Amino acid sequence: MKIAELFYSLQGEGALIGVPSFFIRTSGCNLRCSWCDTPYTSWQPEGTELSLEQILDEVQAHPARHVVVTGGEPMIAPEILPLTERLRALGLHITIETAGTVFQPVACDLMSISPKLANSTPEGRWAAQHDRLRIQPPVLCELMRRYEYQLKFVIARADDVQEVRSLLETLGAAADRVILMPEGTDAERLRERGVWLAEICKEEGFRFSPRLHVDLWGNRRGV
Repeated sequence: MKIAELFYSLQGEGALIGVPSFFIRTSGCNLRCSWCDTPYTSWQPEGTELSLEQILDEVQAHPARHVVVTGGEPMIAPEILPLTERLRALGLHITIETAGTVFQPVACDLMSISPKLANSTPEGRWAAQHDRLRIQPPVLCELMRRYEYQLKFVIARADDVQEVRSLLETLGAAADRVILMPEGTDAERLRERGVWLAEICKEEGFRFSPRLHVDLWGNRRGV
């Protein structure tokens, strides 16, 4: 399994923010977000081939009871099913962080689904493929039906929220499952966008999420 990085940290986003967690970051993605903060798993995927035993040994070397399988897009990783089944056998709480474009019947306690809005579409040759793939309603509905879930949206502009509303109507999702997060990889931009996004969350009944790991450690790997 091609792994970009393994590390122990705090969950930085979403409903479990602040929870000590072990992160398994797979390498490879079927999208090419313009603002991707992990280009080493998408635009220029890199990593090391590790066996499931090597991954699990590293997980068990840390005290976390929560594990986060992320990417890239972990749902396209060849061994995602046996990996999550082995993690479940260890009695760990499993979060899968996915864009919701591919379905796999993984073992999962929290499906953290981050559908990519139009603000993610890059310029150039990847634009058409990215736009075609980024929203897959049948996949999103199946993930929401099968798992405890959160819908986490990256917001760059206030008018992005209209796209969120439209998608929620299509999916029949409730506001209390929705988390809005400002786009950005530095504390200043996150703070600036967070001020007006917090007001939108208050108006709409959505949850607001900071990016705790960026606030604490900046935009770097392994945190």
